[in-house]
Amino acid sequence: MIRFSNVSKHFKTKSHKKIILDRANIEFQRGYSYGILGVNGAGKSTTMRMIAGTILPNSGRITKDVRVSWPLGFSGGFNNEMTGKENLNFVARAYGEDVRRVSRFVEEFAELGDYINAPVRTYSSGMAARLAFGLSMAVEFECYLVDEVTAVGDARFQQRCKDAFDSRRKSADIIMISHGMDTIKAYCEKGFLLVDGRMMYYEDVEQAIEAYYRLNR
Repeated sequence: MIRFSNVSKHFKTKSHKKIILDRANIEFQRGYSYGILGVNGAGKSTTMRMIAGTILPNSGRITKDVRVSWPLGFSGGFNNEMTGKENLNFVARAYGEDVRRVSRFVEEFAELGDYINAPVRTYSSGMAARLAFGLSMAVEFECYLVDEVTAVGDARFQQRCKDAFDSRRKSADIIMISHGMDTIKAYCEKGFLLVDGRMMYYEDVEQAIEAYYRLNR
């Protein structure tokens, strides 16, 4: 379970304070996949990064008793001065994984060739995304965070990514952000709608989608 207890998050600018969450008390229960819906700028990605632990709330507490991934395909956590392989090895050690197994898997999956031994700063955005997605698949999690499904590479590689992800989700839950409602319906059973700092829970993801559409009329 992932639990938000009285969680608040805001960002201050020169002109105003942007409230993302206002004393939110919510739960993501084991055995279900959730879609997080909301208009652009509502704070969906910020909320997901708080779940991942890459940013912290201003107040309140987030507790997890499951192994949660970083946002799927997110490459912002790589050290740009380290090589792709050095980044893989670092993450594998941090998660207690077999370094050689992770390295072999990602090198084969991402198909970066000799670039695996080059600094990540020399990668294109597509190459970094392939490295990140391969690493996401190499480490098994109980809950995968998906911040939009990004198509990377050619059709063959995209199918390979889909097959790998579908295999992982057979034994794991998903928390997903997407503006594609068909994608949300395909992957999620329950939903949250983020509006003005409030996370409104819906037992059925179809109800969350209907509420989202009403909001955008």
